[in-house]
Amino acid sequence: MDDALEIIRSRAGTAPVHLGLILGSGLGHLAGAVKGVSVPYADLPGFPHIGVSGHNPNLVIGDLEGVRVAVFGAREHYYENGNPAAMRVPLQVLRALGAEALIATNAAGSMRPDIPPGDLMLLSDHINFSGLNPLIGEKTDARFVPMTAAHDPDLRAGLKAAALAEGIALPEGVYTWYSGPSFETPAEIRAIKILGGDAVGMSTVPEVILARFFGLRVAAISVITNMAAGMSAENISHEHTKAMAPLGAAKLERILRRYLRGLAG
Repeated sequence: MDDALEIIRSRAGTAPVHLGLILGSGLGHLAGAVKGVSVPYADLPGFPHIGVSGHNPNLVIGDLEGVRVAVFGAREHYYENGNPAAMRVPLQVLRALGAEALIATNAAGSMRPDIPPGDLMLLSDHINFSGLNPLIGEKTDARFVPMTAAHDPDLRAGLKAAALAEGIALPEGVYTWYSGPSFETPAEIRAIKILGGDAVGMSTVPEVILARFFGLRVAAISVITNMAAGMSAENISHEHTKAMAPLGAAKLERILRRYLRGLAG
C-alpha cells in the first residue's frame, strides 16, 4: 500500500481526497469528467489487473464539481481470480488519501418491474448470496465488522435529494451479490426474491465490507441494465450489459454532479 500511495502522491499531489467513486461495467467514461491526473492500475503495486471489457483500469484523482475525488475506473470481480479481497489495497489507499466516504456503482439485473432497464436503484442494504467475504484470513479482531448500517443513511439521503433536484427517480432496494461469471438461473432468481433481493449483480458487496473495515462511509447505486433471469424474454449477456449501461449512466452522472455541488457549496 505504501508504494502505491507514494506513486499516487508523486503524480497527483498530496492534497487530501474527500470522496472515492468506484465505477461499474460500462460506466468508466465518468472518470473522464474529472479534471486531474490519471494513474494506470498497472503502475500501482497491489492494484488489481482488470480483465473485464467495459472497465477502465485507471485511478483518476482531481476535481469534480469543486470536490477532490478519487475515481476508480474499474474493479476486480471475484470471478476473475477467485479473490474477494482484490480491492483491498485500492480501498486502503483511498482511506490513506484522506477520503471519508465511498460511492460505489454497478450494473445490475432487476427483479422489480417498477425498476426497469435504464433506471437506477439506490442500495438500502445488501445480501451476500455468495457467502464469500474479503475479510477471511484477517488476523485482528477488526475483522468483526458491524454491517447493520453498512449503507450510510446520511449519504443515501444526500443522493436521494440530488436525484429529486434533478427530477430523476431513485428508488431504494436490496442488492444481492452473486459470484458469477455465469448469470443466475431463473430458480436462483426466484430464491433471491424470496430472500428479499430487489436486484442482483456480481460486485460491490466485497467493496462495501472492505470500505467499512477501513472506516469509510458507503453508499452504492445500481444502474439497471436488464431484468433478471426469468423476469423477461430478453437475452442476458455481458454485451447486453455494456450496451444498456449508458442509458442509466447519464442519469447517474447528473445525480453525482448535483450531489458533489452540494458538498462543494
